[in-house]
Amino acid sequence: MNAFVLAGGKSTRMGRDKALLEVDGQPLIALALERLRALGLTPRICGVRPDLTRFAEVVPDNFPQSGPLGGIEAALAASDTELNLFLPVDAPLIPIEFLHWLMQRAEESKAVATIPVAGGREQPLSAVYSRRLLPGLRAAMGAGHLKIMTAVREAAASLGEAVDLFVVEDLEAALPPGVWPEDPPLCDWFLNVNAPGDLEAVSAHLKKQPQARPG
Repeated sequence: MNAFVLAGGKSTRMGRDKALLEVDGQPLIALALERLRALGLTPRICGVRPDLTRFAEVVPDNFPQSGPLGGIEAALAASDTELNLFLPVDAPLIPIEFLHWLMQRAEESKAVATIPVAGGREQPLSAVYSRRLLPGLRAAMGAGHLKIMTAVREAAASLGEAVDLFVVEDLEAALPPGVWPEDPPLCDWFLNVNAPGDLEAVSAHLKKQPQARPG
């Protein structure tokens, strides 16, 4: 499985480049890449970001101004594996243990898209996508459908396949204790660093414990 960090956002609400924003002395891009490398992967960075090449290989968008969907399309086009794990640069609290579990679920189900639902919201930036979606995603983009979930559903439907959506809270309740970490709490896993207040909350969580490792 290949892995990619989505780092092409404009950071409008933050007012500063989020990828290079430091938390506990490390830029967010380094924290994201570190988690993926801890899974035994060699991650790449998605986005028109030549300034980030010192951290990892950068995969530029094939369709500029297409938002994160453009990054996903470019990554799938550049990938040589069937399944591909994606992680947003601004969500540093998603545990490595959960990402490891997400990879296993995708490998076992062979679904074209494996997407968590947390806090009642789909989390398509923290997901696993199959390269089989590529033609359908391009078709959706060509039709002007740039919302990830809309494009993914259309692409999956064109293949006659379903998207694997699962509610993280339901699974946490069913799993044995210790499979997923309790700190940070699940309600904060998908917290995005969009504003200075978010940065403070994330920093407080990261200071409580060392970076987790997959079991």
